[in-house]
Amino acid sequence: MQVLLYISNFIVPFIILGIVTYGLLSGVNVYETFIKGAKSGFLTVIRLMPTLIGLMAAVGILRSSGFLDFLSSVIGQFSSYIGFPGELVPLTVVKMFSSSAATGLLLDVFKEFGTDSRLGLIASISMCCTETIFYTMSVYFMTARVKHSRYTLAGALLATFAGLAASVFLAGAMSLGL
Repeated sequence: MQVLLYISNFIVPFIILGIVTYGLLSGVNVYETFIKGAKSGFLTVIRLMPTLIGLMAAVGILRSSGFLDFLSSVIGQFSSYIGFPGELVPLTVVKMFSSSAATGLLLDVFKEFGTDSRLGLIASISMCCTETIFYTMSVYFMTARVKHSRYTLAGALLATFAGLAASVFLAGAMSLGL
């Protein structure tokens, strides 16, 4: 186990060193290429900033208005029949828009129910099994100038529901010690 910890401490520096070494051996001006890529990345961040600010503001409004609590009580009545706790509905909805805001809600779940509780386990696993659908679609489709997303939203929602089902199943299996 100590060997894996030792390797994990040095893997990223070795990868960076390997890339720089390969570039130098290939005759590429590594520094100039890095600066060019950093400039391109910075311009991408500037183009994405209005979308990011809009999404963060929308999630903040949802959290502070009490709408998430209302949504939790309404959807929670139905989701409890299939084994998904209604207390985790706000986390699931917010995760579709913002992972960082969902992390804040995840910490609230941990404080209220505990990290090793059934709700804590389901919340942790669901955070890993789901994607920030609307954030990803808006950022990447805007950057690539995609006008028609076709079945992307339906597929992403289906994958999210599959991830949520998996989180309930896996949390149940973990609590049984399987």
